[in-house]
Amino acid sequence: MADDSIPAENGTAPATEAQNGQLPANMQVLAQFIRDFSFENPRAPNSLRMDQRPEIDMGVEMNAKGRPDGLFEVDLKLSVKASNPEGPMFAIELVYGGLFQLANVPQAAIEPTLLVECPRYLFPFARRIIADATSDGGFFPPFLVEPIDFAALYMQQKGQIGETAGQA
Repeated sequence: MADDSIPAENGTAPATEAQNGQLPANMQVLAQFIRDFSFENPRAPNSLRMDQRPEIDMGVEMNAKGRPDGLFEVDLKLSVKASNPEGPMFAIELVYGGLFQLANVPQAAIEPTLLVECPRYLFPFARRIIADATSDGGFFPPFLVEPIDFAALYMQQKGQIGETAGQA
């Protein structure tokens, strides 16, 4: 049987990360939960008639904090307000959280992992909660939050922090 490994230039087999004592980075989701949730339909049932597409105002926030036990709590806050010329249709505020364990993540990658990768994992579940709430609230079709580029939001947030520090 032939050896399928490709030898390094010095004639030895290439070293793997495990052989070098480095293990691959790992993110594990230990729990997911609704931390806070609010749905308002102030003008029901009149708000359920949609003669035109509503104007949507949406906000997104990501927060993370370390815990004494070495785990991390990450919150994804989504707020959505829909209105038409007659007034508000619905308002939703959802803080969806997760408890994460990081292993072998380089120090420089911890913040981006917590504020990009963790929210990216939580997003589909939060999106579903919002869709179900609007559907259960009487709106058809239900409101589906468009996919969010968490990396771009993170970079934008880092840029704003840098500008603020530069102005001080």
